[in-house]
Amino acid sequence: MCDSTPLVRPVENKTSQQRTFARLIQADWFRCFVLGATAILVHSPALQGQRIWDDAYLAHDNPFIKSPVLIPESFRHYLFLDSLSAHYRPVQDISYIFDYFFWNTDEFGFHLTNVLLHAGSATLLYFLLRQLFASFFDKGLPETAARSVNWISTGAFLSALSWAVHPVHSAAVDYISGRADSLAFLFAAAAWLLFLKAQTSTRVSWRVVVFSLAIICGLLALLSREIACVWIALFIGHLLFVERRVLLRRRICAIACCVFLLATYAAMRQLPNERATVAPQPGWTGPVRAVLMARSFGDYARLMIFPDNLHMERTVVDPHSWRANVDWRRTINTEYLSILGLALFVAFVYGGWKASRGRRLRVFGASWFIVAYLPISNLFQLNATVAEHWLYLPLVGFLIFVFGWAIEIPSRYRWATAVVVLLSVTGLSARSFIRSGDWANEETFYKRTLEAGGESARVSVNLAQVYVRRGDHVAAEKILREVLAKTPDYPTARINLGNVLLHEGKAAESEALFRSLFNADDRISKDFPRTWISAVNLACVRHKAGDDAAAFAVLEQARTAHAGVWEIVSYESALRRETGEKQEALKLVEDFARTHWWHYGSAVAHGRLYAEANDVREAEAALTHASWLDVYDSEALHLLAMIKLRQNDLKEAFRAQRRAISRQPDQPSQYILLSNILERMGRSDEARAALAQVSRLRALAQTSPDRSL
Repeated sequence: MCDSTPLVRPVENKTSQQRTFARLIQADWFRCFVLGATAILVHSPALQGQRIWDDAYLAHDNPFIKSPVLIPESFRHYLFLDSLSAHYRPVQDISYIFDYFFWNTDEFGFHLTNVLLHAGSATLLYFLLRQLFASFFDKGLPETAARSVNWISTGAFLSALSWAVHPVHSAAVDYISGRADSLAFLFAAAAWLLFLKAQTSTRVSWRVVVFSLAIICGLLALLSREIACVWIALFIGHLLFVERRVLLRRRICAIACCVFLLATYAAMRQLPNERATVAPQPGWTGPVRAVLMARSFGDYARLMIFPDNLHMERTVVDPHSWRANVDWRRTINTEYLSILGLALFVAFVYGGWKASRGRRLRVFGASWFIVAYLPISNLFQLNATVAEHWLYLPLVGFLIFVFGWAIEIPSRYRWATAVVVLLSVTGLSARSFIRSGDWANEETFYKRTLEAGGESARVSVNLAQVYVRRGDHVAAEKILREVLAKTPDYPTARINLGNVLLHEGKAAESEALFRSLFNADDRISKDFPRTWISAVNLACVRHKAGDDAAAFAVLEQARTAHAGVWEIVSYESALRRETGEKQEALKLVEDFARTHWWHYGSAVAHGRLYAEANDVREAEAALTHASWLDVYDSEALHLLAMIKLRQNDLKEAFRAQRRAISRQPDQPSQYILLSNILERMGRSDEARAALAQVSRLRALAQTSPDRSL
């Protein structure tokens, strides 16, 4: 007889599953993983991106990133060598040194560092917000203590997650040159957290160590970007008016340390030599600045709430709109930004006025935003009227303000609120992912910037340069002439148009452009960087025309006006060598290399010229010095090997050439010289193996035309 008794399956305990799931989503390790993974995911399209705009210099041509021995020298220079901006950010340069050391020139490594810095900043922000939120409710919320702590922690997590995926951070994360924001944020948040950690330590020695680490992180933040000064102001404000868990004497000590940090930073900013800066914008009177402040406040409000139209060349000013009533009417549509700014300000005031349990938190959030906004509000002269990445720090204050309203929501609706926040995070993540794709390559970036409304002359000229590198001079000329039709005095466009015309064989028109810029260099160089390029180009034109005397006169004048520019010295030296003036060429390079010991190109040229003059001892010294200034370039070692080979010092020649190959193993010419050295040493089998490697590399180059050999 068959048993008809039904099988009884064990019923899982749903309550237990819910508790397990709740513990998981409340675990710090899980939240840190979500923050990091989400930040990486939304910015993943830019990981394979090319170098764009300032990346070409800062993350490739920058002489200070080529070797760790140049770390101390980074503190003696501004971020850009040849610029009118006085950005003192040595930590940013040092971060590029590590990228270059581990990744050589591979853009992926530089982009990966940017994304990891942002993910780390988001993680530290979560822990910092949890501490800050708790400081406002030291007596607990009306609910039980455990539920209060959970809600505060969840609010901090959702705020940090919203911040991590917000698309306004694209220019700070997807743009290699924008990492100063995340560097300053990471170190400043770490300093604040370390200070709070020191308060909980019972061991005096451990407290001193942690507090010292906080001071170091604070200094690193200041040396990463100037916005760290705002972090210090926020820290002091919270310490004085909110924090009650820190003893008074420790608060006084902390404030004294902040003053010491600012004084140290101010002293270190004196290390670089003085340089000319851009003159204040003419015509920006008090009322005009007030209008710009209102408009920028509104633009930032729009970007934080609905970040649809994103691009690098944002502006809230049209200088022509102030000339007459007709111009006012033509640009009246921009005034809605002032209305948005007023609405956000009213919201801040109302949030601080309404008496409720989240009032103090809303006041703190609004104060955070306004304090961080003032330096970027057009109250002071900046290189733009608005910029999306400038919201990197102010956005935190806005999110704190929003959380101050969220805690007013009754507890029975909080899960629904969390769902709404997660839906918002999903939308912001999708927008960030799409925006990150704009940084795939230069052409895509510049075209999308122009399509989004960033119709600046700078973007158009950069797009023209893309076409020049591609060899499409006709398209480049068309763009540059359109730019000059709108801004006829823009030097960068005139220089680039002159180069294009020179390639097209229109030497007369090209020379006329270069000469006009050269004659006006004293005036335009006060407002525009790199105007010396016109002098080098003019000298090149004169040399090709057989007028070397005029070429030298141009270069000498440019060298005097633009001291410290290697490109001028390099071209003049090459020209003098070509005309037989080898001693004059050596003197030029020698003087430059002596005062710019850190410059790899000048050190190599110095050694080469000494070798040509048969001064072997000085040549070896210069080339050995150069080999330490760039850990991947092999030219100095290659030249050393050739010198040793001529001296028949085969052992040293072999050693130098092996080092050169280890730096650039994909260069066929390296193996040819190695083969010659090995043949001279009687190691014929190894010499043939080296030549076989040359054949393999050349065959690989033919099958992979995109591979640079």
